[in-house]
Amino acid sequence: MGKFDPERTLWLIDEFACTTVVLVPTMLSRILALGDDVLHRFDTSSVSVIFCAGSALPVSVAAEATKRFGHVLYNLYGASEVGVVAVATPHDLACSPGTVGRPPVTSVVRLYGSDDRRIDAAYETGTIYVGGLLSFTGYSGGGQKKVIDGLLSSGDVGHWDADGRLFIDGRDDDMIVSGGENVFPGEVEELLYGHPGIAEAAIAAVPDADFGQRLAAFVVRSAGADLDAGEVREYVKANLARHKVPRDVVFVDALPRSSVGKLLRRDLRDRTTGSR
Repeated sequence: MGKFDPERTLWLIDEFACTTVVLVPTMLSRILALGDDVLHRFDTSSVSVIFCAGSALPVSVAAEATKRFGHVLYNLYGASEVGVVAVATPHDLACSPGTVGRPPVTSVVRLYGSDDRRIDAAYETGTIYVGGLLSFTGYSGGGQKKVIDGLLSSGDVGHWDADGRLFIDGRDDDMIVSGGENVFPGEVEELLYGHPGIAEAAIAAVPDADFGQRLAAFVVRSAGADLDAGEVREYVKANLARHKVPRDVVFVDALPRSSVGKLLRRDLRDRTTGSR
C-alpha cells in the first residue's frame, strides 16, 4: 500500500493469512478504532506476532490489542544509532503494562543520573545510555549526544522495575517545568489515552508569564464523542497531581506525525489558539 489504510490492512491479513504484522502504535490504534462491526468481518487468527515500534505504545492500546488479537503483541524500543534497545514480549506486557521490556543479548543498557552516577536501583529515574553489537556511527554518530563508559545517550529518561524491565518516562528535552514542578508529557498522555472519548492525545509546553511554562493538551476526540475542555481537565485532576492538569485544551482533527508515526511535538506549540 502506498498509504496506510486500517481496513485494507485487515483484508490483506485475512487474504494472505499473514503471520507477522509490523506496525507503529498509531496504525494499531487506528485498526482498533474500526470497531467490532469491521474487525469481526476479517479472519486474523493466522497472526502470531504483532510487532509494534517507532513511538510510545499506550497501555490502553496494548490492552485492547491483546483483547482483540490474543497474546501476540511485542513492543520494541530502539534508536537508529544503537539498533534494538529493549523488547517487551506478550508476557512482559501482561505482567508489567507500559514496559518496553528487557535488552536483548546484542545490547548493553544502563541508566545514569545527572551527576553521571550509574543507577541500578529499581524505580530510580535516570537517562538511558545504550551500546552493543548493533551500535554504529554511519547514520549520524548520535550528533552531540553524550557518551558515558562507551555508551551513547538515547535522550530518553526511564527506570527499571523490580524484575529488571525497562520503562520510558519521557524525553529529557520534553520535560516541562511549571511553577518549579517537573512533568513528563508521557504520564499525562498515557492517562488521556485511557479516556473513552479520546482517540489520541499529546502534551506540549507553552510559555506562561507566571509559571514559566504551562501544559497544553492536544486532543483528538473518539468518533461520536462529545467531550469538552472542562471534562478533560477534570479527568486529569481526578487521577494526577494538580500541577499535571493542562491549562489549555486544544481539540484537533489529527496530531502531527512523521512518516513513521512519531509525534512531532514541536509542531504543537504554535496551536494554542484553539478550544480552551
